[in-house]
Amino acid sequence: MAGQSTMRRRALRRAGMPPGAPRRRRWWPRRRWLQGLLVLALGGALLVGSSLAQALMAPGTDSAAARLAEWARFHGLGWVVSDLEQAQYALSPPAVGGTPTGGIPQVQPDGPATAAGPQRTAIPRPEAVRRLSAAPAPLTLQAQPPLPGEGRWQTLVQVHGDPAIRAAFLRPDSVHTSYVTGVAWLDQHLLRFSLHPGTQVPGGTGWPVAPTVPRSARSALIATFNSGFTMQDARGGYWQGGQQVGTLRRGAAAMVFYRDGHLDVVKWGRDARLGPDVVAVRQNLDLLVDGGRLSPDLDSTTTSTWGKTLGNRAYVWRSAVGVRADGSVVVVVGASLSVRSLATLVRDAGAVRAMELDINTSWTNFMTYTHPSPGTAVPHMLTSDERPRPDRYLYPSSRDFVSVVARP
Repeated sequence: MAGQSTMRRRALRRAGMPPGAPRRRRWWPRRRWLQGLLVLALGGALLVGSSLAQALMAPGTDSAAARLAEWARFHGLGWVVSDLEQAQYALSPPAVGGTPTGGIPQVQPDGPATAAGPQRTAIPRPEAVRRLSAAPAPLTLQAQPPLPGEGRWQTLVQVHGDPAIRAAFLRPDSVHTSYVTGVAWLDQHLLRFSLHPGTQVPGGTGWPVAPTVPRSARSALIATFNSGFTMQDARGGYWQGGQQVGTLRRGAAAMVFYRDGHLDVVKWGRDARLGPDVVAVRQNLDLLVDGGRLSPDLDSTTTSTWGKTLGNRAYVWRSAVGVRADGSVVVVVGASLSVRSLATLVRDAGAVRAMELDINTSWTNFMTYTHPSPGTAVPHMLTSDERPRPDRYLYPSSRDFVSVVARP
């Protein structure tokens, strides 16, 4: 023992420490593990902060709340967003009873759009074209007694002097009578439809179409409307110009865009498949309406069937697109809609096949455009209470959308 003490004193002198100094503690493996964990946590926080900052500063017009929600969905936190949305709608359900403020909107023949209704526009062209000039039958009303003008079609856009887009407004059901749903009817003989990819949905690069309406197309721009869910919730794929995200699911509801500019809504694999005339396919869930009949799954309790984030029976902002037997297209958008009321409205508008598009206030919209000067396009929402910025598609859009232009 004495020899060990002597050796220790000699070692301390060589190290420049007095003989009575305490022995230096060893760096135990547990401390190395804690240090590594701290480094990993700090690195993760920096990566998350950088990713979130990029999402908040990305180009486009999405609100900060929408950007945060989308970032969470794409980073495995979709369940948090879903729970928060369900809590929000549980605490603030849609109003029951009452009448719409200002009554049923009336299309303004000239002047700027007002809360009373959207603005009518006209795109003159010299050529004679085939068109569907006869107005559809008035919509079946969901609430009684009827309000002045409810359910009746009004000309919203003219092309070649003929109605290219008509709009009708009505209350969504007999309970939520203070809300107004907008229904648009579009004549495909006068209009061309294009699908635009979003920077996040479907995401990726190399698409043949821009995530915005290019300036070169704005003089002929007639309308735009939102597309479907995020690809992880759509239960289907996105295909355009030979490039694909997800898988085109057989039996899924799909918007199919053709080389001649027309749009169809189909059950994929039964009504349509890829071919030389197809330029884009956007799938979303299953058909709401098929053969002019409502889907038997409208009251499904499986939340992924019609809207995982909010539940199938929640009365929220929803949108849908359908095709009629005469080839015209109908789009429905409005607040306080359940899956069943949405399907009923698009069927009553004459759709033989229809599909749900996106839901929630941040993503549902239908807007038309006026052209006060060459190369400009001023957007006007179909209903005055739609929330997204009306010019959202004149900037790079985070989500895919449909643009509608006048046929040359």
